[in-house]
Amino acid sequence: MRMRTVFVVMNVIGVLMVAVALLAQVQESLFGTWKLNLAKSKYSPGPAPKSSTVRWEAFQGGAKLTVDTVPVKGPALHWESSGKFDGKDNPLKGDPDNDTAAFSKIDARTYQTVQKKGGKATITSHIVVAADGKTRITTQTGTDAKVAAVSNTQFYDKQ
Repeated sequence: MRMRTVFVVMNVIGVLMVAVALLAQVQESLFGTWKLNLAKSKYSPGPAPKSSTVRWEAFQGGAKLTVDTVPVKGPALHWESSGKFDGKDNPLKGDPDNDTAAFSKIDARTYQTVQKKGGKATITSHIVVAADGKTRITTQTGTDAKVAAVSNTQFYDKQ
């Protein structure tokens, strides 16, 4: 009887350890590949890009952001950054207008990124993922590289 009790206790502990490990790996609602829905998006100043795909993924206890955009004029853009959702600046590679990005998590479906050039904030993006996880809206405010006011509302569909 005593051996059976030890066996049951060991199994319960094993199941609890697996459950804790699975809960620790719960993905952020933001994670995934998102494609810009141009028909619903609004850009000020314009023009809107021809296309844009954004990928958020788990990376070293935080997140990695990869953006591929095809502008109306000029070459395609590819930039990326990685870091934790702690509001601290992280190097941004490939973006000619910004050199750092800071990620923050406001709640389970709301995030913020702040892009900077030379330590000065340029674009703040407020991201809200829909409850069903299939769409998200990004509201961007700030100034672009030409110091023009930016007020963009971008709608994305999860791929």
